[in-house]
Amino acid sequence: MLRFTEDHEWVDVDGDTARVGISDYAQKALGDIVFVELPEVGATVAKGDEAAVVESVKAASEVYAPVGGEVTEVNGALADEPAKVNESPMDDGWFFKLALADAGELDELMDEEAYAAFVADLE
Repeated sequence: MLRFTEDHEWVDVDGDTARVGISDYAQKALGDIVFVELPEVGATVAKGDEAAVVESVKAASEVYAPVGGEVTEVNGALADEPAKVNESPMDDGWFFKLALADAGELDELMDEEAYAAFVADLE
């Protein structure tokens, strides 16, 4: 189940594991990404908490947790290759995985169709 936030984070849920990253729209707006700061494995984040930071040639931007949970894994490849976020934001450029705390929080997020309409209104 893929969902999006108004801050352009995405969350892909498989069972009780949520994989989180930023959308294609967000990575294009940021430009060439040069650094990603990831959360610590074992950290607990609440929905809306700052969970990571992404820096580009244009700006630094916070990545907020679209849902709450415990960080179970981070994408360590981004330390050496932050450009993966530009190249493949929805696949290889994911940031971290969470053990989902409350699946009900997903209901507050946009599905792909609603997000596409949201982004179209921004352009």
